[in-house]
Amino acid sequence: MSAVVAVAIGVMTLGALAPPPVSAVSARPDAVQQALNALVRDDGMPAALASVQDRDGRTRTYTAGVGDLTTGSKVPRDGQVRIGSNTKAFTAVVVLQLIGEGKIGLDATVDTYLPGLVRGEGIDGRHITVRQLLQHTSGLPDYGVHIDDDEMRNRYVEPCELLDIALRYKADAEPGKTWGYSNTNYLLAGLIVQKVTGRPLAEEMDRRIIKPIGLRHTYFPAPGEMTIREPHPQGYHRNPADGPLRDFTEMDPSWGWAAGQLISTNSDLNRFFTELLAGRLLPAAQLAQMRTTVPAGTSGLRYGLGLTSRPLSCGGVYWGHGGDIAGYETRGGVTEDGRRAANVTVTSIPTEEAAVQHVKAAVDKALCG
Repeated sequence: MSAVVAVAIGVMTLGALAPPPVSAVSARPDAVQQALNALVRDDGMPAALASVQDRDGRTRTYTAGVGDLTTGSKVPRDGQVRIGSNTKAFTAVVVLQLIGEGKIGLDATVDTYLPGLVRGEGIDGRHITVRQLLQHTSGLPDYGVHIDDDEMRNRYVEPCELLDIALRYKADAEPGKTWGYSNTNYLLAGLIVQKVTGRPLAEEMDRRIIKPIGLRHTYFPAPGEMTIREPHPQGYHRNPADGPLRDFTEMDPSWGWAAGQLISTNSDLNRFFTELLAGRLLPAAQLAQMRTTVPAGTSGLRYGLGLTSRPLSCGGVYWGHGGDIAGYETRGGVTEDGRRAANVTVTSIPTEEAAVQHVKAAVDKALCG
């Protein structure tokens, strides 16, 4: 055997015995990446994306699947998405800021600000408080369950039109008796903000929350604005629930309004919930009220004033909200100590319970590290 061949064999042997380089180790999927991959592979999500802020302040972004089923394009990292009912947390913060300023009373009635507007079968705005709106204990029927996504997709609707839909139905319960999720509550909260400030809700969110904490990729779509402004994965929707996936990215989100119209990114949501829980958006008294919760369902979920808490498998809870709107579902929040934050988005609302639980599990993996 020649010296050259011997050297070559020696190098090959050393390479085989040596540990893999650091880059190869880091390339292995971690628990979050594995969870997103499974959402695409096993649950049929077109795409999944996440942003995770760890205890050292480092942010990791993740993607799985494809950003467009037609073209097969990549999922943009930390792309913009419609965040659905996460909007409620923003609306609640604006209301609570106004409460801190003495412009709204938390236990004042709806009629104090919108006299005579809320009347229906078993419904009376003189007996429903602002607190009950924010905590979903008003008993008001949910307009959201009475509208069709396809009918609303290309329509701009005013908030009062949505209220009219809700008031066609009788109350779900007496005010203050039980918890029951209803988009109508946040519709009215938004109308109260506009009545008290004399400005559009979108402007109040922008000047009170979005700009002060630097949410550079978060905005309230303008009337008639159907597209998403920055790089984003396409959103897909089934209607009916067992129907085929259809591209639903372009839509008029006005039917969501104060309850679900915002567009953001997972990283911006991490910043929002982190700043909120750190006390940088609300005075201590109002933040304490926001964190005062009631049971909401059977999975350990508790609902405060536009803010939820959920138990973690590693102990404790995390604070956030979550939301879905045709084409997107986003879940996540921040740990009790504020040192970890995570939000996960899938580009189709899960219709199977297993998929719903898998999205929640992905958040749990991200926050438990």
